[in-house]
Amino acid sequence: MHCPFCGHIETKVIDSRLASEGQQIRRRRECLSCAERFSTFETAELVMPLVIKGDRSREPFDEVKLRAGMEKALEKRPVSREALDEAVGRIRHQLRALGEREVHSRALGELVMEELRHLDEVAYVRFASVYRSFQDLEAFREEIERLRHHRRPRDTSREKRSDQLPLLPSDPATPDERK
Repeated sequence: MHCPFCGHIETKVIDSRLASEGQQIRRRRECLSCAERFSTFETAELVMPLVIKGDRSREPFDEVKLRAGMEKALEKRPVSREALDEAVGRIRHQLRALGEREVHSRALGELVMEELRHLDEVAYVRFASVYRSFQDLEAFREEIERLRHHRRPRDTSREKRSDQLPLLPSDPATPDERK
């Protein structure tokens, strides 16, 4: 590490500790030439796969674009920023765990839909309607039926999310029952 003050090539580490909730290492350094002290931060460089678009073009994975799409689907829905952050983190983790250099945008879209299905049913249907290019009311109806059949037992419990309004009429947690 070059000294930012005098440019000398040799510095020594005098202290190291975790920073950013364990995502970085902060190192306090001292230049062996001018004795100035400075801090450096070390993070792991994790390479995300390229996304193969529908037209076969490739672009780098863009977390900002992913988050923006999910935020659009979640607009005016009772989902916290923390829940969205966790969902984006799970998607990022799943992409890295694939170990692939490239991933089709369809596969990425399916990961997003799965996360939205657990976060908020209305957001899920919103995203699915754009993602799957619904052309008519019947396509919406089919997606809602698919959602109804894929519900897990915990998804129908009243303690699921007391602030989420039901999407489907068979949902036992109607606004009157939650009082």
